[in-house]
Amino acid sequence: MAKQIEVTRTFNAPIEMVWQVWVDPELVKRWWGPKHFTSPVAKIDFRVGGKSIVSMKAPKEMGGQEFYSVWEYIKIIPLQEIEFIQSLPDKEGNKTDPVKVGMPPDFPIDIKTVVTFKEVAKNKTEMTVTEYADFGTISNFAQIGLEQSLDKMNTIFS
Repeated sequence: MAKQIEVTRTFNAPIEMVWQVWVDPELVKRWWGPKHFTSPVAKIDFRVGGKSIVSMKAPKEMGGQEFYSVWEYIKIIPLQEIEFIQSLPDKEGNKTDPVKVGMPPDFPIDIKTVVTFKEVAKNKTEMTVTEYADFGTISNFAQIGLEQSLDKMNTIFS
């Protein structure tokens, strides 16, 4: 089972714009979640010690459930790096057992997430998202979900 998943994308946008997709709640709603999912909730408290709550909602044909994530920020270096612990909470943002929200028993309680930003050319930014956890039986789905989320993020810049 994967102990980490990582996705790198290069966007045709300046680093400041790519940074904003993590900070602006309306932009987060446009990319959070895999293909065909929507993100109805993005309450962003972007500061070290802050806690953001985001949701992704499955389409009706996939059950229509809404899943929440909480991001607790532990390190922010402007325009360079964001580090946070990602967990599954209830609707109010209280961390809960992943099984209670429909995940398999081997789903990780905490996922350390590191996002790095690098200007690779004028108006071209490379961003890497690395998630550190033992993903158990959903390793492949976690990788695909992250890839699809970043594909949706790319549409913001095109």
